[in-house]
Amino acid sequence: MTETTKKARRPLSVRRLALLATVGAVGTGVLFAAPGFAPQSGGPVLASPAYAQNMQRPAGFADIVEKVKPAVMSVRVKMSDPSPRMGATSDDPFGPGSPFEFFFRRFGQGDDMPGRTPRHHRRRHFTTGQGSGFFISADGYAVTNNHVVDKAETVQVTTDDGQSYDAKVIGTDPRTDLALIKVDGKGRTFPTVALADKAPRIGDWVLAVGNPFGLGGTVTAGIVSARGRDIGSGPYDDFIQIDAPVNRGNSGGPSFDVDGNVIGVNTAIFSPSGGSVGIAFAIPAETVRNVVDQLKDKGQVTRGWIGVQIQPVSDDIADSLGLKKAEGALVAEPQDGSPADKAGIKSGDVIMSVNGDPVKDARSLARTISAMPPGTSVKLGLYRNGKTEDVTLTLGELPKQRTARADRDDGDRGRGGRQDTEVSRLGLTLAPADNVAGAGGEGVVVTEVDPDGAAADRVRTGDVILDVAGTAVSTPRDVRRALADATDGGKKTVLMRIKSGQNTRFVAVPLGKG
Repeated sequence: MTETTKKARRPLSVRRLALLATVGAVGTGVLFAAPGFAPQSGGPVLASPAYAQNMQRPAGFADIVEKVKPAVMSVRVKMSDPSPRMGATSDDPFGPGSPFEFFFRRFGQGDDMPGRTPRHHRRRHFTTGQGSGFFISADGYAVTNNHVVDKAETVQVTTDDGQSYDAKVIGTDPRTDLALIKVDGKGRTFPTVALADKAPRIGDWVLAVGNPFGLGGTVTAGIVSARGRDIGSGPYDDFIQIDAPVNRGNSGGPSFDVDGNVIGVNTAIFSPSGGSVGIAFAIPAETVRNVVDQLKDKGQVTRGWIGVQIQPVSDDIADSLGLKKAEGALVAEPQDGSPADKAGIKSGDVIMSVNGDPVKDARSLARTISAMPPGTSVKLGLYRNGKTEDVTLTLGELPKQRTARADRDDGDRGRGGRQDTEVSRLGLTLAPADNVAGAGGEGVVVTEVDPDGAAADRVRTGDVILDVAGTAVSTPRDVRRALADATDGGKKTVLMRIKSGQNTRFVAVPLGKG
């Protein structure tokens, strides 16, 4: 053998060594992965009898899948093709240009669905979309997402055995993104699955079954990664986070525990690319049960309502109010004529409990109240002016459409014949609202914000300061006087009630020098 031949063979030997080293490392990982495994010289590694007896779950999920998969369906819808708003389409509401483009993407199919014709090549006047769903009753009632069937003219489902059926939408709930449909089985009895009676624990196994990219009957596995996730989709966010791979088309499909019960309905993913990166969100079974029961009985969902704008209590706000902990829901403003207004709830009150149960934050208050039917009498525990008190009110019904808007129009604010006055302590330039066009005549308008000032990251140009430390203000002098009083009282921060557009909120601003 020549020296050249020997040198040519060396890289192959090196490559084999690297491969064997990798396999060896994997083998070592298996040996030390769990107690109860003992290496035996000269033979395979076997589990000890004690370890085998302590195993509580099977190594695979085939038995569970065989049990639940027949109840999962693919959902296909046809809808009119209206002129979509910029950056979004009827089947991709988080498309280019939307606020959530690079964060939350719904699973309803978009133009990248295999076999779909790109939107700019279509000549037909309707679009199609695909999602998933599952049967909850043998006579054909099934659950899916609202965004799967929203504006659908026709709904067709395909069951696990390949049979197709027409379905109709019984009711939808956009606030939780849930929908109830009824499949016309022409007398057929459908296999069903049940909603779980208890919430899963973080770390529990989870199986997702659905119709990703039109590939019906797909099963993936993972664990429950977190609970109580707020993804910014609405006031009732309480999602289960899972890492079982889910993609476009999984919308409306179920996530199962190892007992074959539905712990949640898959609805959104966190993804910069649109594909699965192991972060998906499911609507909890408890929410699904409450919504579906109402949709089946009434075709719509009604929710309790107290009629307040609320916000979280931050550490700074808690310090300003004298609260020991940053908890509860701060009332920014009660709506005129609402149950809260009639009960005497005021701006600056902190709702600390509902019927004796502590309120963790503003989001938990919204969920608690919305879960109660209108007409229910509730007792709210309040923190007001350093004291606690209780008020009792009767819940109204949450209006179908929100009347408050968060839009802003700063173009004409801070202009006209007014005198601006600088409040150097906060880095703000202020003017009386009655001197500023479009400000409404109440409070003091912020006409300029010093980017290095104490309030720079909390207040914006065009905001209207209504009161400072509980004192109504109408001039810059009022603001300075209130700040001085807060400083004399030993406060490190001051609480200001601010109006932005049509929304009112509280902000805690650190007291700078000046």
